[in-house]
Amino acid sequence: MSSARVDYIAPWWTYWLNQFPHVNLRFQSLDHTFKPQDENYQQSLIFLGCVAAAGLGVNLLCLAIYLSCLCCCRKDEEEEESKKSNSCCVTWAAVAAGLICCIAVGVGFYGNSETNDGVYQLTYSLYNANHTLEGVDSLVTGTMGGMQSGLKDHLSRLDEIFAARGDFVQTLNFMQQMADNVIKQLLGLPDWEKAKVDLTAIADQTAYVEYYRWLTYLLILILDLVICLVACLGLAKQSRWLLTTMMVFGVLALILSWASLGADVATAVGTSDFCVSPDKFLMNQTKDVISSDIVHYYLYCSQTLPNPFQQSLTVFQRSLTTMQMQIQGLLQFAVPLFPTAERDLLNIQHLLNNSEASLHQLTALLDCRGLNKDYLDALMGVCYDGVEGLLYLSLFSLLAATAFSIMLCAIPRAWRQIANRERDYDDMDDGDPFNPQSRRMTTSHPVNMHSFGSYSSSMGSQTSLHPPTQTVSNAPLTEYMNQTALFGGNPRYENVPLIGRGSPPPSYSPTMRATYLSMTEDQIRHFGEDFRA
Repeated sequence: MSSARVDYIAPWWTYWLNQFPHVNLRFQSLDHTFKPQDENYQQSLIFLGCVAAAGLGVNLLCLAIYLSCLCCCRKDEEEEESKKSNSCCVTWAAVAAGLICCIAVGVGFYGNSETNDGVYQLTYSLYNANHTLEGVDSLVTGTMGGMQSGLKDHLSRLDEIFAARGDFVQTLNFMQQMADNVIKQLLGLPDWEKAKVDLTAIADQTAYVEYYRWLTYLLILILDLVICLVACLGLAKQSRWLLTTMMVFGVLALILSWASLGADVATAVGTSDFCVSPDKFLMNQTKDVISSDIVHYYLYCSQTLPNPFQQSLTVFQRSLTTMQMQIQGLLQFAVPLFPTAERDLLNIQHLLNNSEASLHQLTALLDCRGLNKDYLDALMGVCYDGVEGLLYLSLFSLLAATAFSIMLCAIPRAWRQIANRERDYDDMDDGDPFNPQSRRMTTSHPVNMHSFGSYSSSMGSQTSLHPPTQTVSNAPLTEYMNQTALFGGNPRYENVPLIGRGSPPPSYSPTMRATYLSMTEDQIRHFGEDFRA
């Protein structure tokens, strides 16, 4: 950077990105100069996108190998300890994927907002600069039109009026020369029309592309967040179809993450190449439109640099001053002799006053400080906010790819555990009292259970006891259910052994044991063999 240029210093990340390798598709190394129209330079940016595509291929290959190994695992490895270990691994993987995904989405929102702010600053500066150039063009066009048409018509009529006075006609000819001199100076100013059109087209196209870029990233961020949340919901509810659906969407999100990474890195590198030496690029782009002195004047805007418009504006000012002095003389000496000339002379004086006002406005607009401020604002927006936002978006893409890779590794294990659990559930013995299905089947049939309360109330009077209307033998689950109902639904104490089940011996409460020992032989025969040890 020039020593006079102290307002803009390229940020360090632009220099870092500028050092990225620039290689075309033929693997030829290129210089790091920003040349967007050059085919080799375009290929170097495409090459960065191809690197991201290669990263996607490696990622998918690793996932495919992992899933293949997971599917080919032997069943003898599915022991209880390994199941617990896998369950813990799936849980921690899901937690890690969720946290990384949330962090990635937060980083992505910030990067998307920063990039949008930078591009908005660029377009605002371009529109503002375009407004300045439009003002310059309007003032020049208006002044030249007044000098070429209005002044010429008034001078022609005055020439007819002053035909008898040669000195007055000579004054009119001198004024015409001054007017031609003003027009010549205005024509010497650069033609801003082409530059104005170029700025408008660039600003419109940039704003159009940025809107859809911002909207696309917003949808990607929302999609990633929804996929992570629904995947966590599927793991919590142990829904296989939900996990399968999210696995498909996870692959799609993984592809989008790597694609956005390639686009972000290529855009950031290209923008950084421009930000490292923007003056050089603009000088090369405008050399066929505007002279290098004028471009240099606006880019650096230093007090030590001469104003390229100073001479033209000075001649313009002197010509207007001379013409106004001539008009004042004619109004003073010619109007008393030629009263009909007063109207044309006053109109010329009004035109010269308007031209002088336009001159002051033109001087202010052509000053370098206005356009240089717009230029610096555009650089700050692009090279600081814009490139910084692209770096955050690249970080978002990396974090999102990591999160979805972890999720795609965890979902198959979770899906397999859910399938194994359902298979083990289907393989349970219907006679197992701890099988919930067997319990539901048992409770669906009415059984005649004796309550301990009714038995206790009839201890003193055996005649109040009536034998059951039917004998139900639903061994051994019925025995267990009867035991539970008999002793108040508390399975802690059992009144009979669990016959033929290989279960541990039952435990008896002191009250149960006393009641059992106090029963007579007839009562035991009455209630059947349920209470026989």
